[in-house]
Amino acid sequence: MTKVYNIAIDGPAGAGKSTIARSVAQKLQFVYVDTGAMYRAMALHFLRNGISADDEGAVSRAAKEVNVTIAYKNGEQQVLLNGENVSGLIRTPEVSDMASATSVYLPVRKKLVELQQKLAKQENVIMDGRDIGTCVLPDADLKIYLTASTKVRARRRYSQLRNNKSQYTLEDIEKDIIERDNRDMNRENSPLKQAEDAILLDSSFMTARQVEEQILSLFRQKTGRGESR
Repeated sequence: MTKVYNIAIDGPAGAGKSTIARSVAQKLQFVYVDTGAMYRAMALHFLRNGISADDEGAVSRAAKEVNVTIAYKNGEQQVLLNGENVSGLIRTPEVSDMASATSVYLPVRKKLVELQQKLAKQENVIMDGRDIGTCVLPDADLKIYLTASTKVRARRRYSQLRNNKSQYTLEDIEKDIIERDNRDMNRENSPLKQAEDAILLDSSFMTARQVEEQILSLFRQKTGRGESR
């Protein structure tokens, strides 16, 4: 049986996990699994149906009915919510807040984690999130904890939102990031933390290319692989 390789990238909001993971996946020809996008898609479902993040019962019931999958079309990831491509609708602060608040509920996490683990057993994957190395893929071949200062992360997110003509200020975004960090790190179920065997990378003063090259180098050192095919 062919060896299946898994790379786990964890870290706080705005650290560049998705950008880096997507790029490394392309280099290695791995499947990129954006777990945060899966939680955001489920959060969008809750928002559309007027479900409060504080209503654990309603959130839990709705989670069982939601189908969230990831598909690729022309090399681009599509996040599908009950068959609808919602990739362009899940990056707003409202969806981010709902995803952070509802990801603490076990029924939400259980459903999505099962889908993620199943995929990781079948394909070479690189997966990013907040509990990949600690909970979802505890036996990953390489674990990275990617972070940056709150100011740097806020500037990155502000640039993304500004392109979409967002009304949010840089100060609003940094405040939101600090609040999300606190929630994610102190939640009861699967809190954000660096796995004991994860390698810390602070990207505050690194370019995306430098981070990418560092991860590829670490993967080669760990496995003897890493050259793109």
